[in-house]
Amino acid sequence: MTLFYNLSAYPDIFHNLFSVSAAESMSWLEAFIIAVVEGLTEFLPVSSTGHMILTEGILGMKSNDFIQAFIINIQFGAILSVVVLYWKRFFQTLKFYYKLFVAFLPAAFFGLLLSDYIDRLLESVYVVAVMLVLGGIVLVFVDKWFKNPSENQEITYKKAFIIGFYQVIAMIPGVSRSAATIIGGMTQKLTKKNAAEFSFFLAVPTMFAASAYKLLKNYTAFNSDNIDILIFGNIVAFIVAFFAIKSFISYLTNHGFKIFGYYRIIVGLVIIILYAFGVDLTIS
Repeated sequence: MTLFYNLSAYPDIFHNLFSVSAAESMSWLEAFIIAVVEGLTEFLPVSSTGHMILTEGILGMKSNDFIQAFIINIQFGAILSVVVLYWKRFFQTLKFYYKLFVAFLPAAFFGLLLSDYIDRLLESVYVVAVMLVLGGIVLVFVDKWFKNPSENQEITYKKAFIIGFYQVIAMIPGVSRSAATIIGGMTQKLTKKNAAEFSFFLAVPTMFAASAYKLLKNYTAFNSDNIDILIFGNIVAFIVAFFAIKSFISYLTNHGFKIFGYYRIIVGLVIIILYAFGVDLTIS
């Protein structure tokens, strides 16, 4: 069962491009496309996980342990781009890491508590669509809600902890981790730029922990036939995310969230309309 259509049903050229062996479970082209989507969307307020789930469906891929683990573990490449891009700022005082740890705690607690439930939600395209729309509505108006950032831009432990709770909301597929934590920072009177940069820094321990946990939980899904695809996916995600972060900070500072809100609403509504007309949106 696939989302929209299965490309392998088209002429042989498409079938060959997307054909895989039983051992691989994923073609190189599929891995490339998903990694590009991850790199583009991980740090944009549009939900990377939601977009990768939708991409998986559009490509007509059969979900299995390897594909689910691949979608999570290519985040390693994306978070490495943050470390490289903010090299000097990321490696600083211990106090900075303590604050990141405090901000990370809520996601760590609820992530372990709700792990199985989150995995089930990852299979629901309809949940992704609804959250895309609701999150889009928030982004259309959020710039008007937080117009006056504080002159004091220091991130205290209290602020870090509050931002960390906003990150928990992003465990629902379709809710952007980036959007949730940036908005969380803006509620603490941070500028959009500073809130976005702290969101990127917080992504490192959060996504590393999620990826490492998924890797340990599903290590049997990786073998000599597919480990090279995973490495390739991480390299692609790193390169794309590196340039996406640089572009996003500039755009967000000058133009705000509105365009991302409209984009989310359009994508979400299209999926909901297709669902209402009986199009099979199940990913299996």
